[in-house]
Amino acid sequence: MAAHLRRLLVSASANALRRSAFRTNVGATQLYRCQSTVQETRPTIRPERPLEKKALFDFGEYVGSCLPKYVQKVQLTHSNELEVLIHPDGIIPVITFLKDHHNAQYLNIVDIAGVDVPTKPYRFEVVYILLSLRYNARIRVKTYTDELTPLDSICSVFAGANWYEREIWDMYGVFFANHPDLRRILTDYGFDGHPFRKDFPLSGFTEVRYDDELQRVVIEPLEMTQEFRKFEYSTPWETYRNFRETSEAQEIALKQVESGKVEEKK
Repeated sequence: MAAHLRRLLVSASANALRRSAFRTNVGATQLYRCQSTVQETRPTIRPERPLEKKALFDFGEYVGSCLPKYVQKVQLTHSNELEVLIHPDGIIPVITFLKDHHNAQYLNIVDIAGVDVPTKPYRFEVVYILLSLRYNARIRVKTYTDELTPLDSICSVFAGANWYEREIWDMYGVFFANHPDLRRILTDYGFDGHPFRKDFPLSGFTEVRYDDELQRVVIEPLEMTQEFRKFEYSTPWETYRNFRETSEAQEIALKQVESGKVEEKK
C-alpha cells in the first residue's frame, strides 16, 4: 500500500513539472513572436548614453583646466571616447596627472600606438591609451613629433611602457629620451629603415636567404627577378564610402584663467 501511494505521488509531481515547463515554453515563444514583429528604426549596436557623454565632457573640461599649459585640445568621438591632445613637452606631467589624480586613476596602460602622416610638418602622432579600473573608463592622450625630435619616455611613470616604446622606435623611428633600453624589438639585427613609415617600400631594401656555400643565413640587397613588380590598383574600399562613419569628433571647449576671469578659448 505504501509503495502504491509513493508511485502515485511521484507520477503527480512529474505531471505538474511537465505542465509548468510547457507553459514556460509557450510564454517564451509568444514573447519572441511579439518582439520579432516590432521593426527597428535605428541600430542598437551603439546606443545613446547622454549621462556618460555629459560625464566625459565634464572630465575633459576638468583636465584642460588643470593642465592649460600642455593641453591643446580635448575632443569626444562619436563612440563616446575621450581624447586629449597635448604638446610634446607635457607627456610626463599629463600622464602622471592621469595616473595619480584621485578623480582620474588611470593606473593601467593599454597600448602606445603610432600614426604616420608624411604630409604634416610633424608627421608622427603617438597615442597613449590608458585604462581606469576605478571608474571603468578609457582615455587617449595624443601628441606629435618628427623624425629628429625625441619624446620623453614614460617608463618612469608606467614600467609597462618599455616594450611599447621600443615597438614605436622600431616601426616608426620615433626616439624616446631617457628610455632604459631603447632597442629594436620586432625586426632583425641590422635591419635598415622603419617598416611602418609610409615612405618605406612594401618589398623592403634587403632580403634574407640561406647560402649553401657559406652554410649560414645572409642578408643581401633586394633584387627583383620578375618584371612588373609595381602594381597600381585602386583600393576596393572606396566602393563602400557611403557606409563609412562620417561623424567627426566633437571638440570640448576649454576654459582659460586670465587675470582672475574665466574665459573660453576661441
